[in-house]
Amino acid sequence: MSRVITLLTDYGLRDSYVAEVKAVLVSRAPGVVLVDVTHDVPAGDVRAGQYLLARAWHRFPTGTVHLAIVDPGVGTARRALAGAVAGHLFVGPDNGLLSALPDAARWVSLPVPAEAAATFHGRDVFAPAAARLASDEPLEDLGPPATDVKRSPLPAPRFDGAAWVGEVVYVDRFGTLVTNLPGDAVEPGVRLVAGDREVGALRRTFGDVDPGHLVAFVGSGGTIEIAVRNGSAVRLLGAGVGTTVRA
Repeated sequence: MSRVITLLTDYGLRDSYVAEVKAVLVSRAPGVVLVDVTHDVPAGDVRAGQYLLARAWHRFPTGTVHLAIVDPGVGTARRALAGAVAGHLFVGPDNGLLSALPDAARWVSLPVPAEAAATFHGRDVFAPAAARLASDEPLEDLGPPATDVKRSPLPAPRFDGAAWVGEVVYVDRFGTLVTNLPGDAVEPGVRLVAGDREVGALRRTFGDVDPGHLVAFVGSGGTIEIAVRNGSAVRLLGAGVGTTVRA
């Protein structure tokens, strides 16, 4: 069975960057299956990359290599990492992007070759490491053990005695506000408030309200989301990442 390598970056598809990374992967790990998680992470948005990686990685088969590159500190003293946990392998920068992975992860620090482009570690450092892992090289052969890996987990909701208080942690391409409030924490009939705007009680899906109206529901990631049917909650509410949501 061919190994899978997933790719998550903020490179976009306008330039050749993604293709150059893939060229390294298919050249050094022939037969590998490449799966694009996304290349549209907002530029340099480590937190958005962390959220998307957390949603996706565990849905892939055991043995998958996850190559995650949102790296505004490329070429600086920040470390390049490879790691393993729960039967999956990970490669990416030590900047908090990998914070959502279980604490039991084992990490090594990847050496940076002298010839590596200081502005393109994705191609010259991370992709070769991912290809080696996909070719069944042991993690420990890639570099020395790394400890004190940077962790900056997404904010957690809290109960203030009267209501659950969370916040928007991600905005998708439809303008839907994805919160950190777990769907099972909100009692039926409780009315949500985003910022200073009442959203209403939870519904099942978009079609439960008229076009142009706000709707809150438990999204496919298991947390509460706020959308506008056939519209954008971001535009209607003037909200975004960090907006407080109470339930």
